[in-house]
Amino acid sequence: MEAIFETLISSYIDNKIGICNQFISEKLGTHLKTNLLALHEKKLFVKAGVGNVEKLVFDKFIRSDSIYWLDRSHNDIYENEYLDLMDDFISYLNLTCYMGITGCEFHYTLYEAGSLYKKHIDQFKENESRKFSMISYLNSDWKAEDGGELIIYNLNMEQEVTPTTGKTVFFKSNEMQHEVLLTNERRVSITGWLTS
Repeated sequence: MEAIFETLISSYIDNKIGICNQFISEKLGTHLKTNLLALHEKKLFVKAGVGNVEKLVFDKFIRSDSIYWLDRSHNDIYENEYLDLMDDFISYLNLTCYMGITGCEFHYTLYEAGSLYKKHIDQFKENESRKFSMISYLNSDWKAEDGGELIIYNLNMEQEVTPTTGKTVFFKSNEMQHEVLLTNERRVSITGWLTS
């Protein structure tokens, strides 16, 4: 896995946005997507809001996805495999880049057709624990007309990321404004943060 970790870290060092097209295996991605859709079918997802727990705001014109938090207490083999991968990445990141990351938090994310998330950053004003944002995509056979691209605003440049299966994106939570463009198809991912 070190080569895959290096791909993500090297592209981050070069561009402030790390991208690795095969960070998670096709097999794991398929299992995670199956899990996600089963949980959604059971109505276990909740509407996502903007802000922290004390100041949570719901506005479908700003953000219209739904989420389900991953937790080892669920005892799901595939969720835990993903979290193990993140733990391994954090260990490698700390060892090679001295980042001081001490934890992580991740949730499944589902955008139905017609959903979006307007431009924002991922760090709260009152809480600076989120250091890096990570998104792993679970969408097979994604086409240009499906929309739903992630746009990351990096200084005077825009980086467009197509949400295809296996791809993972990595960037500083307090630096990079980003948004999810209107999606024309159901769009799924795992989204989270490396914390300290």
